[in-house]
This record gives sequence, structure tokens and C-alpha cells, in this order.
Amino acid sequence: MKVRIICDSTADLIPDIKKKLHLVPLTVHFGDEEYIDGVTIDHHGFYEKLVETDVHPTTSQAIPEDFAAAFRQVQEAGESAVVITVSSKFSGTYQSAMIAAADFENIHVVDSGSVAIGAGILAEYALTLQEEGLSAADIAARLETAKERIVIVALVNTLEYLKRSGRISKGIALAGTVLNIKPVLSVIHGEISLLGQARGSKQGNNLLVQEIGKAGGVDFTMPVLLGYTGLSDALLQKYIEDSRFIWQEGLDDVRYTTIGSVIGTHVGPGAIAAAFFRK
Repeated sequence: MKVRIICDSTADLIPDIKKKLHLVPLTVHFGDEEYIDGVTIDHHGFYEKLVETDVHPTTSQAIPEDFAAAFRQVQEAGESAVVITVSSKFSGTYQSAMIAAADFENIHVVDSGSVAIGAGILAEYALTLQEEGLSAADIAARLETAKERIVIVALVNTLEYLKRSGRISKGIALAGTVLNIKPVLSVIHGEISLLGQARGSKQGNNLLVQEIGKAGGVDFTMPVLLGYTGLSDALLQKYIEDSRFIWQEGLDDVRYTTIGSVIGTHVGPGAIAAAFFRK
């Protein structure tokens, strides 16, 4: 039975990979303005609005009917499906997928335990298993094991958006801005965690390199993806140059993409991140 790979729209991937997936969109809100993620607003449009308005955006989970519509297409085609969602600690999207899947056969839902490019590399691994001819059940089982090795490390350029989203206090945000402090974050067990703080981008880039080493290094037999938030990739390009010795060990080309609204809402523009499977 042919296997279809379905993700929600928060999974960030390069376009050539993303077009192989079937996407269920979330909704982005700027006050009273509502946009369908990846349909009526893309990443560029999201960041334009983010920097131009004082309204802090929010995102709404995909509802069960959104997934049910995708599952009906799977059923009508005589296929099975593996569904990969953003971490259930970030969104109710996983629960929506589970509710919808209860009415269908041969639908296997996986909580990625990650977000953005972290969920993206898990989806890319799922595509590899699909191409190898594994069944949907076997793919889902492999993903449940593999997701425990996913690491995301990120350097945030400003504390302003973490303040807006309530992740830090106004006092900490102000002190961090005055001191040019840039937090280094990770996604651990589906939640954003603070790993350290750097004074300036150069020290921040060095700290990212150190955290990759602490994680155990990169498994280059698995997908690797870097990402950035905002309208420019200049900070990411500088990081790639500073950390080239890591990537040249196992990559012919360092792939990267923009990071979408779920993480972008919390960290704002100018963040850079790396997602990989640890050894």
C-alpha cells in the first residue's frame, strides 16, 4: 500500500523536499487579521508584518476537520499515511490529528516532539523511509525512535519578542538589550529551554558550536538543516562561515531555509538555528 507523508505547516524544509509532502495548515493571527499559514501568508509576508506592526501575532492549531479532509483523500486513493505534527507541548495540532485519525484506518500519527526545522528533518527522514518501501506502521515506529535524537540549537538576536510572548520579563529584556545579550536556546522534550547567554553575535556563534559538541556531534547519515528568522539570511551566512569546520566533515552543501511563524512569533527576526540528529 502506497504511503503518504503528511505534516502540518509548521515543519520547515527546503522547497524541493517540502513539495513531496502533503501539508495541513495552521492559522496565523495579527489582531483581527487572519491568515492561513503557507496559503494566504508565506514566511516573507509573516516577517514583514512582524516588524511593521506592534500587534503580537498568535497561531491557531489545525482542527480535526482539517486533518480529516486530508485523510479522506488518503482513503479515496487507497493509500496509508504517516502524519507528523509540531510538538504537542507547543500546539494542540497533534491532538486534532489524533481525533481525526480515529475515524480512519491506516493513519499513523507521530508527535515530532520538535518544531520548525526539527520537525522538518524528521519529515525528511520519513520520506527516505517511504522511498525504501517501508509500510506506514514501520515508518511511524522508526520515527518514534529517531525523534529522540533530534537536536535544535538557536541563537536569538533580540529579547524583545520573547518579552512580547511572555517568555521573559520586561526587566530581563531591557537588561539584555543594554548588554547586547543574545540567548542560546534549544528545544528539549518539545519545549524551548535556555542553554546559555552570549555577549554579541561572535560569542553567540561560538556558543552554538560548543552546544553542538555537547549534544554529541552530528550524525551526517541523517538529514541536517539550518534555518533563520526574518527577511535576511546574513547572520546565518556568518554563522555558517564561522562553523564551517563542523559541516564540511559530512556535508557537500549546507542546506538552510527560513523558519516560520510558530518559532518566529517567539524569537522574532534575526535568529539562527541548526537542526540535526545527534550521534
